[in-house]
Amino acid sequence: MGSLAVPMAFAPQAPAPASPAADVFPSHPPELVKEMVTVAHGNLKRVREMLDARPALARAAWDWGFGDWETALGAASHVGNRPIAELLIANGARPSLFSATMLGQLDVVKAMVAANPGAQRIPGPHSISLLAHAKAGGEAARGVLEYLTALGDADAPPRVPLSDEDLKAVGGTYAYGTRPNEQIVIAVDRGQVAFTRTGTMTRGLVHLGNRVFHPVGAAAVRIRFTETSGSMTLTVHDPDVIVTATRA
Repeated sequence: MGSLAVPMAFAPQAPAPASPAADVFPSHPPELVKEMVTVAHGNLKRVREMLDARPALARAAWDWGFGDWETALGAASHVGNRPIAELLIANGARPSLFSATMLGQLDVVKAMVAANPGAQRIPGPHSISLLAHAKAGGEAARGVLEYLTALGDADAPPRVPLSDEDLKAVGGTYAYGTRPNEQIVIAVDRGQVAFTRTGTMTRGLVHLGNRVFHPVGAAAVRIRFTETSGSMTLTVHDPDVIVTATRA
């Protein structure tokens, strides 16, 4: 008789090692959130790819600095990108007064303003006015533009001009510590002033008078420039003083 074949014993396979969870788990990785808000300004292909992989990114929001929060839908709305806005809403983005304005949804805008008197004066991301969103919507938003124009106060308030003397006085590099990223560059270009902490996004500044500013999208924050004994000092108040920096 032939010998009976003995089945080979197989050792159980060890489970594949799990990929390490990020420190922010279970929140979405911040780099993806920032990318979604960034590409929602104009990159329809990338928006679609990111939504296919992570549909919840349709509701992504990013703070560009000082509490200047912008959603992906807010980004598409203020640049007038209807295809991206409609795609985001179809994937669960929450419609807003600003998206309705850009999309030309006059009945929605009227109802929102009627229910919330003064809502037309609320600025969007980066202090962009509701009227500017209507202009970004083009022909499809013409009715909304006419309605908001008739209200008379849906545009951004006028900015206080800066003299050439003030522009020269505030520009430069300010330090509030010894590390490389503890520096703030105040750049002046064509009458506009911008704030950049080393390694972060540049924020435009809105002049309120007497060398006092607020960053775009953060009307409650104050940035003050004070000159004493030939030295220029910058202070950031939110609302308390959180940074005091001296120009090098």
